[in-house]
Amino acid sequence: MAVQFFDFGKLSDGRSVTAAKLTNHAGASLTVLDYGATVQALCIPDRSGKPVDVVLGYDSAVEYEKNGDYLGATIGRVGNRIGKSVFSLNGKTYELAKNDGENHLHGGKEGFDKKFWRMAAQGESLLCWRVSPDGEENYPGNLNVKVLFSLTDDNRFCITYDADTDADTLVNLTNHSYFNLNGRGDVLNHRLQLFAERFAENDGGCLPTGRLLPVEGTPFDFRTEKEIGTDIGADDEQLKRAGGYDHNYVLCGKKAAILYGPETGIEMTVETDLPGMQLYSGNFLTERKGKGGSIINRRDAACFETQLYPNAMNCYGFPSPVLRAGAHLHSETSYAFRVR
Repeated sequence: MAVQFFDFGKLSDGRSVTAAKLTNHAGASLTVLDYGATVQALCIPDRSGKPVDVVLGYDSAVEYEKNGDYLGATIGRVGNRIGKSVFSLNGKTYELAKNDGENHLHGGKEGFDKKFWRMAAQGESLLCWRVSPDGEENYPGNLNVKVLFSLTDDNRFCITYDADTDADTLVNLTNHSYFNLNGRGDVLNHRLQLFAERFAENDGGCLPTGRLLPVEGTPFDFRTEKEIGTDIGADDEQLKRAGGYDHNYVLCGKKAAILYGPETGIEMTVETDLPGMQLYSGNFLTERKGKGGSIINRRDAACFETQLYPNAMNCYGFPSPVLRAGAHLHSETSYAFRVR
């Protein structure tokens, strides 16, 4: 399986965007852009053998530049939200960009999703890397980040994260792909199972309060497989605050989720070594043109963002996102596909 590189067009300022495509022996393929280390396409054979693109995205570089919602992007330095856009580390206070109301979201106004990454084939995988300089988005330390994308012959899409810093800093890397295993329409008929018994309570700004609530007896209980749309409209304050699901789940182990698209028969199993995963049901997606002339609408996909818990610096007992100088971060997440 060779990695193929090709031109993906230009941004509004004329900078060229390059794409890399990995194709396995099972007929699946993965396309990644150097702009944002972005998963632009992920095509998986359905029950009839026809490839289905199971992630949302765009056909041009400019659309990725101008449209929001982080479709397919690598997120950093810190994925998800930091309350009031401020944190303290080693006795010093760092003020961050307020790009989500009063909160800091997904690394700031120009996070990793808006940066160019270097790309190179590494065997049959694709390596993306960049150095986030000291002071970028006001985070301390020079952070060396590597993201390895792989697609195995048994249709397992793997993402490996590595990072090192020369000064204590915060790091919480994730990928923001939007999945629709039917390849079209909303995801309310997708069947979902989550391996979690608790989730993080959110305030009105989708920011974790620090309380971890049991899923039992709530619309957040996916321990037994059910359709995403079964309880999404329930009379529940947490659902109302987010317009649906946009919550961090506390994972019970390595296996995080199983998602099934009934129209194609494609099933996806998410596994990770991270303690949390954000389930986001596309509540804030607005109508826009997607790939191949398709139209993207609200709830046309779901995100499974493996992560440390959001707002961890302000919530006692949450796993720390602090990466110390000289320490090494390594994390792995995979999305395994099969037909059932």
